[in-house]
Amino acid sequence: MKIAILGNGGREHAIAYKISKSPKVKKIFCLPGNGGTRNIAKNVDLEINDFKKVGEFVDKFKIDLVIVGPEKPLVNGIVDFLKKKKLKFLVLIKKFLN
Repeated sequence: MKIAILGNGGREHAIAYKISKSPKVKKIFCLPGNGGTRNIAKNVDLEINDFKKVGEFVDKFKIDLVIVGPEKPLVNGIVDFLKKKKLKFLVLIKKFLN
């Protein structure tokens, strides 16, 4: 499984660390990631609120699951964008699942 984690904070680092322990996970990308995530994932310098670029990245690397950490892309509509593209995703803030 290839996973993309959106965000660059401690929460995203903790998620990357934990899922890196799963034998089902083949590759983790952190967009954009941070100094800690670079040791357990591939950091990608990408603006996570530019949904077109996120979509192109997900398509190019055949990402199986997108995990959205920060609120800003959620407020900006990334859930609708991911649904429209029929991508599997996980958000960490329940109120954005409606």
